[in-house]
Amino acid sequence: MSAPVTTAFTPDLSWHWPSALPTQGIALKACRFDPKATPASHTLPEHLQRAAVKRQQEYLAGRWCVAQAQQALGLSVSNPAIGEDRAPQWPTEQCGSISHSQGRAAAIVADRRYWQSVGLDIEHCLTEARAQRLAGEILTPAELQQWQNLPNDQQARALTLSFCLKEALFKTLYPLTGVRFYFHDAECLSSTDSRATSGQSYLRLNKTLSNAWPAGRELTAHWQWQADAVLGFLAIAHGE
Repeated sequence: MSAPVTTAFTPDLSWHWPSALPTQGIALKACRFDPKATPASHTLPEHLQRAAVKRQQEYLAGRWCVAQAQQALGLSVSNPAIGEDRAPQWPTEQCGSISHSQGRAAAIVADRRYWQSVGLDIEHCLTEARAQRLAGEILTPAELQQWQNLPNDQQARALTLSFCLKEALFKTLYPLTGVRFYFHDAECLSSTDSRATSGQSYLRLNKTLSNAWPAGRELTAHWQWQADAVLGFLAIAHGE
């Protein structure tokens, strides 16, 4: 028996734009979805018609969040195409970012009159074994030393957060610079209580990406945990 055909997405209000941050011209929308449910083929772009069901649902859920954010801002509802570099191609007057993980999706859309760029990422908590394997790839030597001093039961969650924030940082700065960079090219400066459910962290570039984004430049990232999943994001306003 084939899986049910559906394009239903459930709004997830547990992830939201922090009230302490500027709200003009920016919106965060999230949803839950069933990654095993077969979507209607006419809702998919041609390059995804033969993709795995999970990939199809991830794409549609992310684009559903984009449309919800665009509508909330009164912007034109436009499905961003995928560029040659696999990054979404946003309308001229918009910038945005999309992420999904294990049945959860989210998008931030912003009006370019107020915002230069945004980036977000969703990650589910790494297992302890996987965290031990990946720590050296994700963390700089200084970060790794701090991480190794954490209690064992906090290390996986702390590493997941660092991974999430560095992914969000890349999604924020790559559209502005066109330069690819990697985990060791940035580091988290502030240690956070891995048991906290939300907060902010400071990141510093270790690599010069452009004149406007030199090594040593610092940025603020925000994050929220919901159960075993974390959403991290950065938003750069004009003038920053």
